[in-house]
Amino acid sequence: MTDTQRRDLKPTPAPESLADDGGLSIGQPNGAKWWRFRYRFDDKQKLLALGVYPDVSLKQA
Repeated sequence: MTDTQRRDLKPTPAPESLADDGGLSIGQPNGAKWWRFRYRFDDKQKLLALGVYPDVSLKQA
């Protein structure tokens, strides 16, 4: 995932996301680019929102 890919992510009618290998993704519901982290706990999938790009950088997320 590069900065150019994150910047060029355009709003679409259906939710889209750009993900890495470790569970971190950036999605754009309603045009906002939210950092999200998917993980499992007690055999249940969880989703943690970490902030909005560019306010929260890749390094911070």
